[in-house]
Amino acid sequence: MRKYWIILIVALVTLSLHGQNETDERALVKIQDGVSLQRDTLFLLNLRLRIQNRFGMIVHDQQELPEYDARVRRLRLRLDGYLLSPRIQYYVQLSFSQADQELDRSNTPQTIRDAILYYVFSEKLYMGFGQSKLPGNRQRVISSGSLQFADRSLANTTFNLDRDFGFFLYYSEKFGQQYFNLKSALTTGEGRNAQITSTGLCLTARLEWLPFGKFNNAGDFTEGDLELEKTLKLSVASGFSRNKNTNRTGGQIGFPLFERRTFTTYITDVMAKYRGWALQAEHFYRQLEDPITFGPGGEVAFVYKGQGFAGQFSKYFIPGWEVALRLATTKPDRSIKDVATRFDEYVVGITRYLRGHRVKGQFNTGYVDIYNSLGRRRDALVTFQVEFGF
Repeated sequence: MRKYWIILIVALVTLSLHGQNETDERALVKIQDGVSLQRDTLFLLNLRLRIQNRFGMIVHDQQELPEYDARVRRLRLRLDGYLLSPRIQYYVQLSFSQADQELDRSNTPQTIRDAILYYVFSEKLYMGFGQSKLPGNRQRVISSGSLQFADRSLANTTFNLDRDFGFFLYYSEKFGQQYFNLKSALTTGEGRNAQITSTGLCLTARLEWLPFGKFNNAGDFTEGDLELEKTLKLSVASGFSRNKNTNRTGGQIGFPLFERRTFTTYITDVMAKYRGWALQAEHFYRQLEDPITFGPGGEVAFVYKGQGFAGQFSKYFIPGWEVALRLATTKPDRSIKDVATRFDEYVVGITRYLRGHRVKGQFNTGYVDIYNSLGRRRDALVTFQVEFGF
């Protein structure tokens, strides 16, 4: 009996040499990457591991000594597949590095990133229940392992929706060569691993339009044109998220507020790819009344009301080099100008891809102009990061 199980496991575990772009909006059930264990149509377990090791340096224009950042930025384990039937799917993602567990905002490590069950009605329609990424801005939904820079933009950092717990619904429709993707979620509004929930909820919806057909290898949710699209591919999307009675500065993320607030975030983004060229842009607008809250001792906590923009332009060269440019900015509303910070970000990136986004080396350099009530400061930055995964 023991010999039978050993033979079975050895026969079913596979390691693929062909890269598959992962998505954080559904389970991966096509075995093209990672380590897989399968038994007919009753069970599939697909495991993936990835590591991001980073060395960075920030030079503040008002300080003589630079600030260094040397650490394991991310260490992730992903498990997904199906049980009993390919229609019943699951997706779990765990994080283990200190920088990836939000210990700066909580004394409790936030190990669980995703834990969601899906039921697939058809190729066009599926729903989920659990904790996962909200259908917000494109760059946030894109896996951190599929980025062309070491970090997401500062506009994303300020306005993104991140993860939440609740119900998710995804629907796709084709008209000729055009595709429409409708994504929605009804969630707690408290973010991932919330200890308590409030009386409020969060409603999120997003509509994507692909006028020239699908991107190769899910390329509309990976940065850079590594697939070298032979014809122009375009995705235009718009959506909103209304979070009612949240107690955090960013809704699902951020520090605690002293009073609960209700606000709406509007998001529009676009991605285009053609023969190694890639362009993506995002615009954010957050609206609410009375964004500032005060503590009993005069402390201040506020929701960042205002706008943000981020744009990236890149060219991919065979046999695996890419050059990319990013411009990003945030603009706080006048109601919070005395307490909020404005950022203008300019970054150039050079990436060497060894196995697509799975194994790559990234070098970024640029600067950030920071404006607040104390004046203006410029930070110069240099980052080197290695990504390794399977």
